[in-house]
Amino acid sequence: MSKNSKLLIGVLMAAVVLAASWYLASPLFITNSVDEAFPFEIPDATTLANMDTAEMAALEDEFMSAVPDEATIEQLSDEDRAMVEDQVMEAAAAVMADKEMDDAMPAAEWTVAASGTFLGADAFHEGEGTAVIFQQGEQRVLRLEDFRVTNGPDLHVILSKSTDPLGSGIGEDYLDLGQLKGNVGNQNYELPADLDLSEYQSVVIYCMPFHVLFSAASLSG
Repeated sequence: MSKNSKLLIGVLMAAVVLAASWYLASPLFITNSVDEAFPFEIPDATTLANMDTAEMAALEDEFMSAVPDEATIEQLSDEDRAMVEDQVMEAAAAVMADKEMDDAMPAAEWTVAASGTFLGADAFHEGEGTAVIFQQGEQRVLRLEDFRVTNGPDLHVILSKSTDPLGSGIGEDYLDLGQLKGNVGNQNYELPADLDLSEYQSVVIYCMPFHVLFSAASLSG
């Protein structure tokens, strides 16, 4: 083999090694930026106004299926999470119709164990009405009366040990009573028989995916 052939082979081998090294090491030096929008397009006001009930229901289902789950949201950066939250809340305000409830009042023999008045978290997340805990022996029911809250994705009713959830948050030790039945109207939520009511100081309407407090009522006996 000639000297020139050996030199050419050496150059080619060096190029292969260099290319392989760059392929393996490049992820350490290259940043891939992602800025994906929330995958849901809000129809214009005219289109929304002309939709019938079935079309609005289908649009709401489409919107809810596009909302990222809690695990996905937790993986986002603070900046991306804030951006997606703004997009989701804007879409919710446009496409989620008020869902009204009218559960029956507990019978007269039930007594009031605690109650409080709902307040909104801010100018966008508004809430009003009364939270009342009724008791009859070992049975307890939380009732939301004359209730209304800004609609949002995956709102839950939470019992918190915080005396001031609007100021200090719900804390880590809370009881999730499940998904809010409706953002408007009277509704009942059964409480566990072994629940120590003295530990819980407030009722909170909470958006689970984004950890956003919508409304809260501090309880007093």
